[in-house]
Amino acid sequence: MVKSNAIEVVKGATETNMSVMRRFSKRVSGNGIVRASRKRRYNERPKSALKQKNEAIKRMTKKSAYERLKKLGKIKDVEYRNR
Repeated sequence: MVKSNAIEVVKGATETNMSVMRRFSKRVSGNGIVRASRKRRYNERPKSALKQKNEAIKRMTKKSAYERLKKLGKIKDVEYRNR
């Protein structure tokens, strides 16, 4: 369900642009729009079971192929430096 957050600020006759912007910013922050959008910013949908299974199978096949090549001596074991 999408929540409508239409915020409208009307400029008064003697009001400056800065005061209108300040009033708009206060309404936006008070309404929680910025907080909600930051919360949703990096939200990812959970992966389906089938996709997780396929990724696991792909990982296992790549690992077994690597282990096979390593056993045959076609790939040297990589040593990682400690930092």
